[in-house]
Amino acid sequence: MAEITASLVKELREKTGAGMMECKKALTETAGDLEQAIDFLRKKGLSVAEKKAGRVASQGLVGVVVDGQKGAIVELNSETDFVARNAEFQSFLSDVLTVAVAQKGDMEAIKSADMNGKTVADTLTALIAKIGENMTLRRAGFASVENGVVVPYMHTAIVPNQGKIGVLVALESTADTAKLNEIGKKIAMHVAAAAPRFLSIADVDAETLAHEKGIYEEQAKTSGKPANIIEKMVEGRIRKFYEEVVVLEQAFIMDPDKKVKDIIADAAKELGTPVELKSFIRFGLGEGIEKKEEDFAAEVNSCLK
Repeated sequence: MAEITASLVKELREKTGAGMMECKKALTETAGDLEQAIDFLRKKGLSVAEKKAGRVASQGLVGVVVDGQKGAIVELNSETDFVARNAEFQSFLSDVLTVAVAQKGDMEAIKSADMNGKTVADTLTALIAKIGENMTLRRAGFASVENGVVVPYMHTAIVPNQGKIGVLVALESTADTAKLNEIGKKIAMHVAAAAPRFLSIADVDAETLAHEKGIYEEQAKTSGKPANIIEKMVEGRIRKFYEEVVVLEQAFIMDPDKKVKDIIADAAKELGTPVELKSFIRFGLGEGIEKKEEDFAAEVNSCLK
């Protein structure tokens, strides 16, 4: 019997796309024979995951969960919305969310964490083989507070806490938690609708600011106005940019005459204690994923290769 080394398990996994535990079991069952182990996995239907891994997964679900003063958000992608409505897919996402809280949203730690005797990554590989469609754990986020609340919000939920747009809002305060949750939900709804990119003006990175400023300067120069006027025009457009992308500077969707920072200040005054928007996370399903365009004939042909 050949020695079942880590490198042998790795080689089998690379050849088949099956999970680490499945590869180890296959090698054990076949006395360490690599080719027999490949056949073993093929017979079990576990080697198909590799072929599916190249297919674009832009559907799926975003999930949110809160555990006390901690919360996590995860995007799990699939190729079709049909699979996203599969109970096993949703159950797996729910389990991953629990792991994500424990691992503070660190994706590499999540993938290597234990889930019922297997790693999360291996469990996902097995699920891919079982359902027959590529799936990807795309990203995760984590929010927490020392005092206060972490509030989840799910827009267009398919099942509780799973849907197309997920938000976590963290409010730091010693105020009544019920009141904070009420405020937090309103802010979370605003974040879902307005899709801010930054928490505060100070959080806008220098590269982004320089890029926007450069565009505004070029736009202003075409006006033919004096340099001092151009400078003021650029400053005005930068302020407008902040109002578009910084959550605290945005007009509040439920009361556009006020900014989000005004709503928080009003809440602090009403509750008699400071309230701080410590962080927010917003995941929109599939945003930024390049969707591969293929005709049906090409897709069929690729499956035959």
